[in-house]
Parts: sequence; structure tokens; C-alpha cells
Amino acid sequence: MGCGRVGSSLAIELEAAGHSVAIIDQTKEAFRRLGPNFKGRTVLGVGFDRDTLLEAGIEGAQAFAAVSNGDNSNILAARVARENYGVTNVVARIYDPGRAEIYQRLGIPTVATVIWATDQILRRIAPAGARSEWRDATGTVQLLEVHPHVDWYGRSISELESATQARVAFLTRLGEGLIPDPHTVLQDGDLVHMTIRDDAMLTADAALEEGPGE
Repeated sequence: MGCGRVGSSLAIELEAAGHSVAIIDQTKEAFRRLGPNFKGRTVLGVGFDRDTLLEAGIEGAQAFAAVSNGDNSNILAARVARENYGVTNVVARIYDPGRAEIYQRLGIPTVATVIWATDQILRRIAPAGARSEWRDATGTVQLLEVHPHVDWYGRSISELESATQARVAFLTRLGEGLIPDPHTVLQDGDLVHMTIRDDAMLTADAALEEGPGE
């Protein structure tokens, strides 16, 4: 739902990957963004309207993305797709960070545009510290990209996990992903991605900032 810049890009990419795609928008002119080679279905209407969804093929849909420019419309459409038609893979784009967190905890996957953009910019202008990459629906566990103290380099994953009370999910080393074992040794330049419970954040932050000690 939504044939703006994001919706049209999604539709084109999905079709190129071999998927059957239907895209809904209230404005006929919006479909021009799809270009002349788009072979999917274009449906003019409101994305949470039953007749519109049926015309788009919601009853056989494997996934639904609500990416219009309205938070309320996106959430409503996502809920209708999931609750009324049983679509398993549903996501809604949300501009309001407060709303995004609420709906995420209610089990409605969201992409919080403002939070995402802010985080991506922070990664580039202030790379030190930890940056959240994902949070579970209950809001108690995060996946973080962390930047350990330099003294952690040369130490094992098991030492880092013990000190932080967290788990290293994976490393990015020399541009490639690596799933470590407890004996893997951290190297300078590694990007470390850890899963951490919120109630262990203070412990983890201290260990990451201060190093392993003696």
C-alpha cells in the first residue's frame, strides 16, 4: 500500500526477484513511478478498504507492506491484513517514533523512519559506543552494534560475553559476516554485533568502555 518512492521501489525490486506484486494507491498518477516495464497489478483505492484489498489479491497474499505517507492508514491497513486476512508477513512504516514503539510491542512489525534515519546518521558522525540495530517486540532484548575498548582486541569472545552478560551474535570482519565460537579472538577492525537484555545494559556498557581489566 502506497506508491510513493518507497512503495514503488519495493514493487519494482520484488517483481525483479520473481514475485507477483500488487500495489495500491489513492492517486492514479502515483503509478507512473513504476515505469513502463512494471507488469504487476495497480489498484486505485484506500489500502485498508475491504473491496480494494480483495481486488489487490489480499486473500492469496504472502506479505503486505503499508508504506503510505500516513501513520494511521499504515497501521490500520497492516492490522486488517494480519487480523482479517491472516497475512503472516506484515510491516508498517511509521514516522512517529512513539507510535512505532507501541505498535512494535503489540506485535505489529514497524519501520520507524525517523529512528532509522537518525541512527544511520549517528553511525557515520559518531561511530563510538553502541547503536541499536533491532529490538524484540517485548522491548526487552536488543541487537546492538558495539565498539569495544581497544584492549578487548586479542581477547576471546567468551571473555567478552562473560564481562558484558551478553551474547555475540556475529562479527563483521574484513567486509564479511562471521559467526564466532567461544574461542574466536577479537581482531582490530571487527564490527561486533551483540544481543543484550535491557537490564544488562549498564553492565555491558561499563565492560565495553573500560576494557577487560586484569
